[in-house]
Amino acid sequence: MSNDDRSSALWVTANERFKSKSGDWMAIGVIAAVLAHGALFALFPEMTAADIDFTGDEAEVVDLPPEVEIPPPPEQISRPATPRVAAAALDEDITIARTDFESNPVENLPPPPAGARPSDVPSYIPRDVEPVLKNRAELLRLAQQRYPSILRDSGISGTVGVYFFVSASGEVTNAVVQSSSGYPQFDQVALDIAQQGEFDPAMNRDRPVGVWIVLPIQFSTRG
Repeated sequence: MSNDDRSSALWVTANERFKSKSGDWMAIGVIAAVLAHGALFALFPEMTAADIDFTGDEAEVVDLPPEVEIPPPPEQISRPATPRVAAAALDEDITIARTDFESNPVENLPPPPAGARPSDVPSYIPRDVEPVLKNRAELLRLAQQRYPSILRDSGISGTVGVYFFVSASGEVTNAVVQSSSGYPQFDQVALDIAQQGEFDPAMNRDRPVGVWIVLPIQFSTRG
C-alpha cells in the first residue's frame, strides 16, 4: 500500500468517526434544549398580559358660531360737483348799522307792548335822573371770579352788553343779553352777575321809577 492509499484510508476513517460523533452531539443538544425550555416554564410563574382599561370624556357637540358674512367694501364716493356761485350785485350805498352802546342808547328802545309789565321786555321808560350803580367794584370782582376756566386758559376775552331792569327800589329784577360776546359761557355768567347789581334808582319828577339800562360786562385775561 502506498503512502497515498494509507493517507486516504486514515482520512475516511476520521471523517466517519466525526460524523458518528456529531450525531450524538446533535441528540444531546436537542435534549438539553428541551430540558432548558421545560425548566423555564416550570420555574418561572405564568406570565399574563395586564388588562389595560381606560375611560375618556364623552364627546360633546359644540354648536359652531354662525358664519359672518363680510360685506363688500363700499363703493368709492364720487366727488361733489363744483358749486356754482351766482353773481350778486350789491348796492354801494348799503350800510350796516353800528352796534356799539353809544349808537344804541336806551332812549331808542320802543315803549313796552300793551298789557306787558315794564320789567318784562327791554323798553324805554321816561326818567329825569339815571340810576347809578353802587357796587361796580363787586361786579368786576365777580366777573374775574366766575371767569369760565376753559376760556381763561385759552386766553379768550370778551364783552357782553346786558340790559338791566332796575326797579324803583334799586334792585335788578331782570336781565337780558343786549349784545353777545360770541361765547355762551360769557353770556350766562354776565346774566348771573347782573342780578347782583345794586343801584340808586332812577327818578322821574322826583319819584323813583323802574327803568331799563344797558351796561357792558367785560371779561379780560389781563386782570
